[in-house]
Amino acid sequence: MAAQGYYLLLSVCMLGFVYVETSSDSLSTLDLSFCYGGLEVIYPELDIDRCLVIPKEGNLREKLSIEWRDPQIFYPGANMNKTYVLVMVDPDAPSRSNPKAAYWRHWLVTDIQGESLKNGEVHGTTLTDYHPPTPSPMTGFHRYQFMVFEQPSDVMVSLTDEEKSSRASWNLQVFVTRFNFGSPVAALQYLTQHYKD
Repeated sequence: MAAQGYYLLLSVCMLGFVYVETSSDSLSTLDLSFCYGGLEVIYPELDIDRCLVIPKEGNLREKLSIEWRDPQIFYPGANMNKTYVLVMVDPDAPSRSNPKAAYWRHWLVTDIQGESLKNGEVHGTTLTDYHPPTPSPMTGFHRYQFMVFEQPSDVMVSLTDEEKSSRASWNLQVFVTRFNFGSPVAALQYLTQHYKD
């Protein structure tokens, strides 16, 4: 029995999949309160289902910035008859102490069917291609926030020409208000910094 347990542990280590949990002292109360609704973000070796700080171990920060492409997004609370919008932003660009380029838009997908989100897929209309977290050196930790909104039926969501011209300094609140999204139905964030810091 002990040999089977050792083999299982060794197999998990070799596969390299990390399920990261966080303790309440790793994040501020405000940062912890951002996450709700059961949203899950899955990268090749990292399963995130709660607010957390990405650990430096296992080169996870480097892989997040350089190697991994867009993650799977699971929203188990999605209604099969509804359509959703996925937003990923960095409110700490270029740094949390000086967020003059916030919100930096990392990803924006509209017209996502509820069934897709229940299956961990993001099939919809991509208005902004996924851009991985790439915080600049020596700018500290950045929050990377994922939000899922219900998209009102028969609403064509789009970006203005000005919004299309830059990912930086995006006014998320104006965008949300323009299309009457209301509050996110689910939200998740993780914190990471430049992988060499």
